Amino acid sequence: MGFMNTNTTQQPKTVLVTGATGTVGRHLVAELLAGGHKVRALTRSPEAADLPAEVELVAGDLASAPPEGLFDGVDSVFVFPAAEVAGFVKAAAAESAHLVLLSSLAAALEHERDRGSASQVHHAAIEEAVRDSGASWTILRPGTFAGNLLPWAQPIRYTGGVRGPYPTSAQAPIHEADIAAVAAVALTEPGHAGKHYPMTGPQALTRLEQLAAIGAAIGRELHFTETTPDEFRTEMRSYGVGDDIISMLLHYWSDTVETPDVVRPTVPQLTGRPARTLAEWARDHAADFAG
Repeated sequence: MGFMNTNTTQQPKTVLVTGATGTVGRHLVAELLAGGHKVRALTRSPEAADLPAEVELVAGDLASAPPEGLFDGVDSVFVFPAAEVAGFVKAAAAESAHLVLLSSLAAALEHERDRGSASQVHHAAIEEAVRDSGASWTILRPGTFAGNLLPWAQPIRYTGGVRGPYPTSAQAPIHEADIAAVAAVALTEPGHAGKHYPMTGPQALTRLEQLAAIGAAIGRELHFTETTPDEFRTEMRSYGVGDDIISMLLHYWSDTVETPDVVRPTVPQLTGRPARTLAEWARDHAADFAG
């Protein structure tokens, strides 16, 4: 990639964070505050946000007109990829704020499986809105989130294992805290305008190895019961999951049996710290899986 960590002493910034109560957003708020920056958070329910007292809370959402004064004094904006974000992006651009968008690696179209996938279609449209806004921008493209393993929590707690297809497919799940750490750099340091940053965790691990990491974190030996793709599709439909999401997952898993995810060095290069392993993520989320 050719980029490097730009971590130098900078003046404190004022950063507007959307999605501040989400999995990435909470880590980002903590990262920014630890760096001495001011944080303003746009949230539908300020009374329920449960964010640190230093955070300035503003009531609102991405689908509505921005509240008056929302962008006053703001240097940069973390943009959560909500479908209805285009109007918000235009308003932020008019205030000359630097935009950092949370997108997806699927939008890079590195694989044929991504073309037309639910993630690619959704994130590509939002990326286009950001690039066309006239604002300075940086686009973050994480691959699969380690948090996508949280649906395993209930079957692990109650059955001691999980069911699914393609147990030997290998992904490189990224810890949400590492996405936040890269976002904090792009929001507060110079040199990141116009960049697309692909991001992954530090290891490509099979689904069997991912389950073993969770088992080690909670001190249990867990089992993986292989099912067929058709069985998986039927089960997911029974939970109300759409066929577009099911097909996206099956194509991803089938492709990464023979060709594992490529590990990207973005996290250590931009933050100066090693990317967190899946074992670390599993320990951080042990309570979710142990009950």
